[in-house]
Amino acid sequence: MQSPDGTAVARISPFDPAGPYVAAFYREASYTGQVPQLFAHHRLTGGGDLQLMEPLQPVPSGDAAAFHDAIAARAPEVADLVDVVHRVHERAQAELPWCGPLDDNPDNVMRTADGRLVIADLFSADGPKLYATVVSDPDLVVARIPEAERRFMTELPLANTGPWEPAVRESMRAGLAAADARSGRQE
Repeated sequence: MQSPDGTAVARISPFDPAGPYVAAFYREASYTGQVPQLFAHHRLTGGGDLQLMEPLQPVPSGDAAAFHDAIAARAPEVADLVDVVHRVHERAQAELPWCGPLDDNPDNVMRTADGRLVIADLFSADGPKLYATVVSDPDLVVARIPEAERRFMTELPLANTGPWEPAVRESMRAGLAAADARSGRQE
């Protein structure tokens, strides 16, 4: 969703446990000019995430690959950025249940209105493992992620962790509700 004047966009996810780490990365690496400008970040009810940031445009795949290669090689022009990437990712790995690896998707390299290449969305939960655990061991998910932070976790239309058939969504919800009841942690 873009602001009327075109200078900001709102990115909203119904469930994004990694959102605070993405926002921290943008704030901590802002001095490099190699991340999008973040105007505001808010956690939403049920585990959602809202980021208000500068608009970005896609870049050719060659530009994206070169930027990712520079990060992987810790090239001098991205050394400060890489330091922040590793610092925030280490924090996410220590604090975030089912923290995923750094996302080297070429679509995460974008261009700002003033022409800068920036990297976005490097951090995420390991969706396939998390959702497999919802099915195989909902009690573990309930123990690690409070209900108030996972209320909308089955509402994601993602290719690698969803979308799910309505019966699968309902099965996941029922499994989590039963695990919540067993734990006595319903909030």
